[in-house]
Amino acid sequence: MNETKALEELFGIARAMTTERDVGRLLAVILEKSRFITSADAGSIYVVEGEGTSAKLRFKLTQNDSVSFDSREFTMPISNRSIAGSCVINRKPISIPDVYHLPSDAPFGFDRSFDQRIGYVTRSMMTVPLISQREEVLGVIQLINRKKDPNAKLVTRDDVEREVIPFDDHAQNMLQMVAAQAGVSLENATLYDEIRLLFEGFVRASVDAIESRDPTTSGHSRRVADLTVGLAQVIDAESSGPYKGTRFTKDELRELEYASLLHDFGKIGVRERVLVKAKKLFDEQLDLIRARFDYVARTLEAEYLGARIKLIETGASKEDLANAERHYVEQTAELDVFFSSVLSANEPTVLAGGDFEKLEKLAGQTYVDRLGQPHPLLQPGEFEALRILRGSLTTKEIDEIRSHVTHTYRFLSKIPWGKTLRGVPRIAGSHHEKLDGTGYPNRMPGADIPVQSKMMTIADIFDALTASDRPYKKAVPIEKALDILDFSVKDGHIDADLTRVFRGAKVWEIKPST
Repeated sequence: MNETKALEELFGIARAMTTERDVGRLLAVILEKSRFITSADAGSIYVVEGEGTSAKLRFKLTQNDSVSFDSREFTMPISNRSIAGSCVINRKPISIPDVYHLPSDAPFGFDRSFDQRIGYVTRSMMTVPLISQREEVLGVIQLINRKKDPNAKLVTRDDVEREVIPFDDHAQNMLQMVAAQAGVSLENATLYDEIRLLFEGFVRASVDAIESRDPTTSGHSRRVADLTVGLAQVIDAESSGPYKGTRFTKDELRELEYASLLHDFGKIGVRERVLVKAKKLFDEQLDLIRARFDYVARTLEAEYLGARIKLIETGASKEDLANAERHYVEQTAELDVFFSSVLSANEPTVLAGGDFEKLEKLAGQTYVDRLGQPHPLLQPGEFEALRILRGSLTTKEIDEIRSHVTHTYRFLSKIPWGKTLRGVPRIAGSHHEKLDGTGYPNRMPGADIPVQSKMMTIADIFDALTASDRPYKKAVPIEKALDILDFSVKDGHIDADLTRVFRGAKVWEIKPST
């Protein structure tokens, strides 16, 4: 290979390595290009794991043009007893013309068991360190059997005798140049991977923080993310219909996963007592109502006993005493009925007409305190909560819950997502919009809602219906949940084609692959 061709190859190798961010694929590229530039038949890569005295070498991968075999990762100590370990310790290349005839002063040996196990013959070997920009040894490249003819196969010992030559100075120089770039690329890829893991840890911690404030929805964010990404992957493979040209790259799927995981992030800005409100009244409100009823009950009892004493003192008839007792019993019975209606109306179910009439009557009742001042038996705010027709939240509380979407967009917009993830805030912040423009918080028309958000909306509704961890409702069977999605389609709220694909592909049965 002439100098011009060699430089072109080196530039191409540099480009290939700098554009690969996945550590596993990068190592494969490094080994492949190292073998290509030196005409090596086979090779392996080891990486350094740990630090100081606990550091070890991990065998990561191997490549061989002449024989096929199964390999698995393993670790070994970093010591001068192995060629790879000695390369790490001394930070210098090691070139061996024939590994079966090592120099007498070599501290390392050659393990012949590999050759014996797979029927291969190792002859020449070149091992170079991968050194980072911070001058740390990240691993080693070990190349085996440089060939005269790069296309030759080394199947027999005669093939080895005829084709294999030592790695000369030129091959070593070329390999060192590749190794220098490989060290930088591997360090960058490792740092990129660490940053990705760090960020994923932040996302998981954020989801845990959200769900710790609202334990009733534990696992909801993860399930919505799995359903949404699963639907996106199905849509990506569509060959017909309005979404046949919709495609999602790996980065776009990751963006969608993060947006789905964090779609309820804004709940941090909602009062916890509203998030976990299971009944129409807060506990302290019901306690106050109970205390008032108890006060009224004791007052009625005291009034009855006082009246009875007076009747007895004035020589009232048995009939008068019975009438007084009957009046007292009727009053306490009515009080019990009123309180029972409060307890019944407090449940987050659809309010029956009879219960509403009792509440209206109760709202007009008053009692007199010990100073003779009248007070309503049911405060306006309490009556307003109890007369909720469905669910457990007042109009103001519903608005507060809905504000979590605005908080989600605002909080997520403060995070520097970078180019590949910059859509996370908008996707997450639009999952409660509806196609007919009646959604919240921005009442977007369907054309303005990101397709990712439309998919998330379907996943969010489906999981909310089928989740079995909600204490205030039973899980809805899948078929009924799908019917409810169909009703939402008819109402103009969610996308018909996405819902059709969701149902047809049974996305809830797809195992996550991201």
